[in-house]
Amino acid sequence: MDYGRKRKLTFFTIGLIFLLSGVEYAVILPTIWKYLQTLEAPSYFLGLTLSAFSLSGLLSGPLFGHWSDRTRTTKKIILFANLFEIVGNFMYFMGFSKWLLLSSRLVAGIGTGAGSSIFGFLTRSTAPEDRSTVFAAAMVCRQVGLLIGPAFNIFLRLCDFHVGPFVVNTFTAPGLFMCLLWILLQFAVLFMYWDLPPVERGKKTVKNKHSDIVNEHGIEDEQANDEADDEVKPLIKSQELVGSYGSVVAADSHRNHHVAATSDSTLNQISPYPEPSVSPESSSPFKNFSLSREFLREEVVVLLAAQFITLFNQTALETMVTPLTQKYFNYGELENSLMYCLCGVEVIAGFLFVRWLSRRVAERVILAVGLSICNISCVWCLIFLANPLGDFPWQLTEFVIGVFLQVLGLPFVAVAQVSLFSKVTSEKTQGFSQGVRRSVGGLATILGPLWAGGLTDNMYIMMGVMMVLLALLTMMLAFSYKRLVEPSHEDEDDSGDRC
Repeated sequence: MDYGRKRKLTFFTIGLIFLLSGVEYAVILPTIWKYLQTLEAPSYFLGLTLSAFSLSGLLSGPLFGHWSDRTRTTKKIILFANLFEIVGNFMYFMGFSKWLLLSSRLVAGIGTGAGSSIFGFLTRSTAPEDRSTVFAAAMVCRQVGLLIGPAFNIFLRLCDFHVGPFVVNTFTAPGLFMCLLWILLQFAVLFMYWDLPPVERGKKTVKNKHSDIVNEHGIEDEQANDEADDEVKPLIKSQELVGSYGSVVAADSHRNHHVAATSDSTLNQISPYPEPSVSPESSSPFKNFSLSREFLREEVVVLLAAQFITLFNQTALETMVTPLTQKYFNYGELENSLMYCLCGVEVIAGFLFVRWLSRRVAERVILAVGLSICNISCVWCLIFLANPLGDFPWQLTEFVIGVFLQVLGLPFVAVAQVSLFSKVTSEKTQGFSQGVRRSVGGLATILGPLWAGGLTDNMYIMMGVMMVLLALLTMMLAFSYKRLVEPSHEDEDDSGDRC
């Protein structure tokens, strides 16, 4: 199988992983509260159960990322992480007690930590100029899962049978359904996922037929390499080539002695699917790593703040929306489901637009646009939703505009900050860095609902703090705008020398 097909199948499998993560959220969330009630769980157990999923993902993300950085592989990490999803969803299906249900979400959340390894893999296997497009596509897949997930509940709620000692009903069926889907995904990862070689910076494609530049003795033709330099992206650095088979540059009198060994070595090195490098440099990416030097830089702090504040505000507003619609519009389950469906369509359209836009403008411009929209949305909500004005039609219009603006800004901020973060942090430790970023987002998804849930009757306080956070982030972006760019090769070399 050629490189191009392997690359497409690998990215397709990554899309399936994000799709299932969205489906799981959309399938389990609508019924988990009533499920807990059947197990005689107190009301605070809902928050504990939802937070447990985010908490375990928050802790496991950096660990899986660190693992992928050291091994330069992700396939086995994904297979291992999916086992937690399978076991956790099966525990959810069993549902003998509220504590087992809580434990099931804690176990399943560990599996989400593989996302940091996947983002690290995407960073290494895509060119910087294509990264926003790839990240946007991955996020679209999750949003599609969130959109189609409720459709599965149409037939899952009709389940009423037994599987051995286990009861399959409206509440337990989502766990069994997701367990089966994650098992099927294991086979997809086994047969359709490959650990692709990293893409060198500034190059977009890898030429497949490298044998064209190898002569009949298996020795690399230097002149052919020079002529093809603009077209062929080497899969390993020149110093690695010399270290692997230094006899290539030896005098003619020594060549015949090394022909046989060099031939096999050369062909293996220039294969379009080489095994992960085992050189000392690649086997120890954390040799000169420093947490303070990596994450306490100005541009990194700004992007982590963007991750936290936008997710904090998003989850807080999501928590506030349902009580608000019930209070002012008397919305039920059907109306809220329709509203979330429309929001999902808007988010998908937004990600697709950002995917197109990212090829034409810089990420920091996209981030600034998204943050401006979020500020406008928060001001609107603070004025019109904290205390809705007018009669029913005006209140509904104010609500729709506020939600529309809030959802509109999310794709801009989400894609831009993820792509920029992958460029301003070291590629060697990208898995760990993405794990830290996702952990910051996980902390926001835990604190956001807790903040909003306790202040549904004090909307001015709740939304005022959200507005202050956005204003702070806007000032940080303004002062650090010039630093939100990909560092040059010279800067990185100097940084390496300082280490």
